[in-house]
Amino acid sequence: MMITSGDVRSLGLPASEARLHFETEPQEIGGGPRRRLLMVDDEPAFELSFYCGTCPLLFRRLEGAREKLSLESVQERLAGALDDPDGGGVIDAFGALLPEGEYLPLLLSVEPRLVIPGQEGDYFSGEQVTTWGIDQFWGLPEYPHTPYYRTFETPVDADAHLYEFVVPMVPPTWNERERVEEYIALMEQGTVPTAVAISTLDVCEPAAGAPIDQYQHWGLTHFLLDGHHKLEAAAAAGQPVRLLSLLALDESLAGADDCARLPSLRTRPRSARATGA
Repeated sequence: MMITSGDVRSLGLPASEARLHFETEPQEIGGGPRRRLLMVDDEPAFELSFYCGTCPLLFRRLEGAREKLSLESVQERLAGALDDPDGGGVIDAFGALLPEGEYLPLLLSVEPRLVIPGQEGDYFSGEQVTTWGIDQFWGLPEYPHTPYYRTFETPVDADAHLYEFVVPMVPPTWNERERVEEYIALMEQGTVPTAVAISTLDVCEPAAGAPIDQYQHWGLTHFLLDGHHKLEAAAAAGQPVRLLSLLALDESLAGADDCARLPSLRTRPRSARATGA
């Protein structure tokens, strides 16, 4: 469910000072295509969808994704349901971690479902394979190297579908069991806590004539900054959690008009894509 969206805001620090930033891997002589990366503390944390727009959607965890980015100063404010994206200075607090750019705040209510790559519900071995097939070199589906949460999907139009993911910086197995159980108990009593993420919208479509099932995949990917225990607890308890998404407009593989459609698309009912004749 869409709670509300805010006005586009300029946030962040120069990339050299921000804890997170986006980067294109330097080209090596004779090397292959350069990777698009989300960096944490100047180390590659995630490999993202390739710039061409015809390659499959991707978020692949790398060695640099090994710590959470929670901020103690806003923990009390995020313990309950945030009703206003700008409430309590949360955006400004997390903005100090981000690279300079334009961000669209989205406040969402999500009911996360934990997915293990290769198992039931995995986008990469399901919907993505239906469109692109398996990787021609490896002979396997793309592999994200991390469990992740699926939260929402809905048609964009007859030829495009929106898929939403929440990607933890560290796997749920790294979470503290006691804290997860505490959140489960609070949620079962009616508490709805708030998590925070930096997000991208990547619109990917196979090259014309390549697949049997050709359509656009709109991948709204939320990289979790705060709320790792909350998301795991919500998935385990079947309870909602609020998510403050800071959509990085400058770093998304989507046009301004596509990004502007997100608040409206996110108000639609959840609906899987129908396939077949």
